[in-house]
Amino acid sequence: MRIGAMLRTAALGVAAAVGVGMAAAAPASASEVDRYLDLPLINRDAAAGPGGVHPDLPYDGPELGRLLEQARAQDVPPQRYAALLYQYWLVDATGKAGIDLRAWNPRDGVRANRDNLIRSYRYYEDLQLAHRELQWAGMGGQVGADFGGGLIDFELMGSDLYGLPGLSESAGAVLAAVQRAAGPQAVERLPAGLRALAAAAPRITPEDVDHVIAAILVMQKNIFSDLMPMHDAYVTGGLPALQEFQAAGLFGDDIMAAWRDVASGNGARVAAGNRALLRREQQWAIARQWDEVRSYKGDVGEAITYLSGAAGSPSVAGVVPPRQFHPIRISFTAADGTPALLTLPLPEWNWSVLDSRWEYITDELLPKYRDQVENNWPALEATMRTPYEVQMESKRPLLNIPQLLDSAVRQLQVTPASPVTAGTEMAVR
Repeated sequence: MRIGAMLRTAALGVAAAVGVGMAAAAPASASEVDRYLDLPLINRDAAAGPGGVHPDLPYDGPELGRLLEQARAQDVPPQRYAALLYQYWLVDATGKAGIDLRAWNPRDGVRANRDNLIRSYRYYEDLQLAHRELQWAGMGGQVGADFGGGLIDFELMGSDLYGLPGLSESAGAVLAAVQRAAGPQAVERLPAGLRALAAAAPRITPEDVDHVIAAILVMQKNIFSDLMPMHDAYVTGGLPALQEFQAAGLFGDDIMAAWRDVASGNGARVAAGNRALLRREQQWAIARQWDEVRSYKGDVGEAITYLSGAAGSPSVAGVVPPRQFHPIRISFTAADGTPALLTLPLPEWNWSVLDSRWEYITDELLPKYRDQVENNWPALEATMRTPYEVQMESKRPLLNIPQLLDSAVRQLQVTPASPVTAGTEMAVR
């Protein structure tokens, strides 16, 4: 499609607003622009490599703006300059966050990316503080502290994470306790990740840990690279700037509608728009990568992804930890023939499975974060104004895993079950 007069006018207005108008710099030649048209977004998935969305694109904001200006002035269809448009806003967003996009390589590990993690989530929270409607950004910043703290634990401990005194033994003790209480059939109905943890913990290598860390850091960059250019465009140029994203094919009607909801000023619509952005994050940006991590080397990936959910405790006020959301419940027949129910305070589901993760997000994270924004803003604001290094370093969950598993054994309960409960099998997610 060709950009219409209305969108051309809006695009010129956006360019003027961010200081990249034609009067500010010498016009680019037609050959300059031509070399940046029709570029594939080969690095939209950060697994492809460091830097921006295509290696041929510049990293200088004014230069990108000048090239965009000429493409618009020449009535080039937006789909042809999509990579240029994307790179412009990604450079702008990373610049505002204090991140060197050219050098941003998730595969370098946590130490090399620690500042990028802090600056990413600081930028998220700053957007929320300045724009009450940007709830996706605020919630992402809150949860990012939990995410970043867990990654620090992963890398600093390396393979020792799985050599923690008692980890494999503690996981095995959970299985043994279930077998004593409800028989071997109950063990087979435990979550695959819990059983995998007991089996795989002694075999996980530093290389396995590095592989998983790199995959998770790729996800983190993918989320930033997809959602933050949109947020930056929204706060800088409003909906007209996002209409250019849509015209370029960078997202579809659903995301444009979500942004209209975010900008509406209506509480219910604002919440719906942010929910749609969160669904894009979880499904479009990272679902495939989580599936790949879970399937990595069989029970190794299954164990690590299960552990990430069992250990987590989100920072959003009022949200129950994943291990308390759908905890393990197994119905069985006791030795005396009566129906019984075994309960265990560990998650029956795996964080890496999209449908299970989305249920937790929509039942717990979204409504409780919205409640904070609408009804307890001063407390939320105080939390977000805490230096992000402090927020992240206070969330270091993995050191407590053996104790958590030992506690689960102590809290295992067997109770009489009603006929309805007795006939219901545990659905291992």
